Amino acid sequence: MRPLILPANQPRHFYRGGSAIARFRGGRSPDDRRPEDWVGSATGRIDDASAGVTVLPDGRPLPAALAADPLGWLGPAHVRRWGDSPALLVKLLDAGQRLPVHCHPSRAFAREHLGSAFGKTEAWLVLETADPDGGWVRLGFRREVPAERVRAWAAEQDTAAMLAATHRMRVRAGDAVLIPAGVPHSIDAGVFVVELQEPTDFSVMLEWKGFAPDGDRSGHLGLGWDLALRCVDSTAWTLDEVAGLVRTREQMPVTDGGARRVLAEAADPFFRAELAGDGAVFPAGFAVLVVLRGEGELRFEGGSLPVRRGQTVLVPYGAGGTALRGAELDVLRCLPPAPEEDGR
Repeated sequence: MRPLILPANQPRHFYRGGSAIARFRGGRSPDDRRPEDWVGSATGRIDDASAGVTVLPDGRPLPAALAADPLGWLGPAHVRRWGDSPALLVKLLDAGQRLPVHCHPSRAFAREHLGSAFGKTEAWLVLETADPDGGWVRLGFRREVPAERVRAWAAEQDTAAMLAATHRMRVRAGDAVLIPAGVPHSIDAGVFVVELQEPTDFSVMLEWKGFAPDGDRSGHLGLGWDLALRCVDSTAWTLDEVAGLVRTREQMPVTDGGARRVLAEAADPFFRAELAGDGAVFPAGFAVLVVLRGEGELRFEGGSLPVRRGQTVLVPYGAGGTALRGAELDVLRCLPPAPEEDGR
């Protein structure tokens, strides 16, 4: 098996964006409602199971390829733990406008109420911001908010109250942000990120006015608001706790293979990520690569693949150990959870 370069995969969405993805990839966006590029995706949209799924160069949907050869794609340890699911979804996300305030269910909530082994903890690596001084994200409530108040804010679409209740944090290119399941959050316009997440499309929409006309009907995942809002983390987050979710490049430790560990250890049960360049070596394993800068080659057992900025690459376990070569190369290597990890 060999690594595969993937084309853009941008289903139409309810919010604006996509121009930063087009610049990054060196192409053109068909319209301004393509803010997400679903990379190496075996996950479909909650409202359309076929939308968002990666189609391989040979014409097969990725889920069919994984089911046909899970060991070759994912490796024996991964298959023992997660079966033929990659247990990971990677996106390029370009916020052309501020995203609505929302949150995602935990694994425990998803198992009990949504019939899924996965919730939707996620993380972002910031690639660029429209303002060179940085962009803004919103994470967690600054004070504890009673459930009935959260429900009232959603029912009344009191956006001002929701935004005032959340921490507003400045982020810059190179920063990584972990968003635990349940934490209300949003991204302001002009922030372009790589997003790693659990492989679901579960979102509880606290805000939808101006975004989704049917938000009051679709925003609760079909569970009804009383139940859906139980997944919201309405506890108070201190400024220090929120700041602890953000890691700068200088805070990313170097691994034995010569890469930087992007995310804090708290992310390991859900996904992992490494920043790597020339000379980095990796053991066999399923991975999604995003080439952030430069050009060079990805070497694997039996060959090599030229790579350059803006490309995304799907690496199967069967490609064996891999290595990067290229003096100016900067690559984000996105990985599923370690097989021995078990996020709750």
